[in-house]
Amino acid sequence: MTNRTRPRPAKGGSRPIAPPTGRRIAPLVIAFALGALLAGPIAALTARDAAPAGGTSTADRVAALKAEEARRDAAQIVELTTKARQVQERLLPVLTGLSIAVPPGQAAGQATGTPPAAAEVERWRTTTGAIVEEFANPPSGGTAVNIARSGLAAAVRELDAAVDLYAAALALSPEARGPLLELAGRQRDIAIATWSTAATQLDVLNVDAGNGHAHVFLPAVPGQGALTADGAPEGK
Repeated sequence: MTNRTRPRPAKGGSRPIAPPTGRRIAPLVIAFALGALLAGPIAALTARDAAPAGGTSTADRVAALKAEEARRDAAQIVELTTKARQVQERLLPVLTGLSIAVPPGQAAGQATGTPPAAAEVERWRTTTGAIVEEFANPPSGGTAVNIARSGLAAAVRELDAAVDLYAAALALSPEARGPLLELAGRQRDIAIATWSTAATQLDVLNVDAGNGHAHVFLPAVPGQGALTADGAPEGK
């Protein structure tokens, strides 16, 4: 019986051992399964964002939202302009009375105005207080519209504070009224300047919306820091 010698492995290391067939196939099966699972959601997202004719894509929805916001702002510009004109008319008697009681442009410490009757001052307070409440819960609008509305509301609050200061001054003796009368006049001037800034913004909004110029300014005198209406015709 012949003894056969087993072949020795080549120099330099052991012969590589091939992995079992099952181990080579398993990763391929797992990768295929994951691909099949992910393909469905990805295809659905792609189909949703690029909808066929008759569907609604993301771009279409964004365009629809922008169009809706533009319609909302256009309506609010008209409503706010109408409101500003109404408030302007209601504030004119208050400002006329204050201009007599605390003339604009007085030097510090002067109090040369003519005091009105207490009942008239109460009418001022009733008017400004009611308008402050009317601006208390504004609707949501675009940034530009919100700026105009907030400016008008701030101006009315400042004028309301000026009237309160004047009423407090009247409760003092004539000799002690000076500082409060001066402060009431300064507060009135700030209110007019604030309103003028908001009215300018409202004018720009109307022009941009195609409504033409809308000049809803309160009467101002030099030195009050107020912007005034330009020379453009109303509604043009």
